Amino acid sequence: MTVMEVNSGDTAWILTSAALVLLMTPGLALFYGGMVRARTVLNMMMMSFGALCLISVTWVLYGYSIAFGNDVVGGLFGNPFEELGLKGMMKDTGAGLPSMAFVAFQAVFAIITVALISGAIADRAKFGTWMVFGLIWSTVVYFPVAHWVFDFTTTDDNGTVTHVGGWIANNLKAIDFAGGTAVHINAGAAGLALALVLGKRIGWKRDPMRPHNLTLVMLGAGLLWFGWFGFNAGSEVAADNSASVVFVNTMTATGAAALGWLLVERIRDKHATSLGAASGIVAGLVAITPSCSSVSPMGAIALGFLAGGICALAVGLKWKLGFDDSLDVVGVHLVGGFWGTIAVGIFADKDAPAGVTGLLGGSADQIWRQFVGAVAVLVYSFVLAYAIGWILEKTMGFRVSKEDEQTGIDETEHAESAYDFGSISGGLRTSFARDEVDAPATDQEVPA
Repeated sequence: MTVMEVNSGDTAWILTSAALVLLMTPGLALFYGGMVRARTVLNMMMMSFGALCLISVTWVLYGYSIAFGNDVVGGLFGNPFEELGLKGMMKDTGAGLPSMAFVAFQAVFAIITVALISGAIADRAKFGTWMVFGLIWSTVVYFPVAHWVFDFTTTDDNGTVTHVGGWIANNLKAIDFAGGTAVHINAGAAGLALALVLGKRIGWKRDPMRPHNLTLVMLGAGLLWFGWFGFNAGSEVAADNSASVVFVNTMTATGAAALGWLLVERIRDKHATSLGAASGIVAGLVAITPSCSSVSPMGAIALGFLAGGICALAVGLKWKLGFDDSLDVVGVHLVGGFWGTIAVGIFADKDAPAGVTGLLGGSADQIWRQFVGAVAVLVYSFVLAYAIGWILEKTMGFRVSKEDEQTGIDETEHAESAYDFGSISGGLRTSFARDEVDAPATDQEVPA
């Protein structure tokens, strides 16, 4: 075990970034919660908080080891026993950064990836089965894919390999700075698979299923934007110039994407909506995630603006293709993540931190690498998520009954209601009645 002096500045930045990314999951809960109908908002938020609780434990037990343990075979997954329970890591400073700081940072990525999937199956999933799905899917899909994308091979000063990482990062050499493939394509493909397994909501295409609270949606989008600076700039794992470039690109692309989405809405629907602004913000954040270290600020504007327009059009695919992706996980995360990953091969600027050149700079070499990496993650996640979801539906039951869906799964799954107006009015009536009983006797008549 090598002990090095800790770089306090880098350590402070990565721990701050981890906290920012952790905040994104409650932000996602608000974003998703506001988008569903009032009778299912608690269930929607619980799915995000359930993922937070679940992955916080499994990441320590074996998730980190599968994702960042020494490769076992062909760059597919790390040794699950190497860092089992994070044994021996509490005193390891790594390369000037406490190993536990990196563990914490990567944990929050795993958490939000699982939480993202839930938006595709809003209003109709059993909470218990969702938790089992999250456990299995994260184990056989997210943890290995994180190894593929985020685990880099390292060598010592003598050129001897000290750690072997995943195949996308080291063999394919596709660029995914902060998770366009590992997080967004991964979650989007799984969401599509589960939407197909569970089927359409009762009344889909017939009944209005409008967001019940756009204020929550806007608040959630704001928290996601705030936390995403930790998501992207924190992935530099250092407080340096590259992190600064990534920060600016993230801010710029996100604003441009919101404008792109609103422009499409204005042309198509004659209105620019708050839901469109919030969705455009998320689409831009998703698209810039893999490419934030590869493009210039001007490239980020172009990439983000196109992402907003593309995703605004893509959310309509569910109506044409007939799958009920409740909260547009496919249209925003799968499509936005795919576009952002491919866009590295188009807009990459050699002066950006990644140092690669894209198609617009005269090189077509990177674009095929990006495409192969994106498709590999998409297919792997979709196939396994569909298989896991199908087996759980046939054994435990994944979809709630028709009666429970119509009643509202907040009540049937959690025995709660997000907005208990009855008790509020009841409390007022009770208070008035008590005032009458406790009032002192008087000979003076009270006018009717």
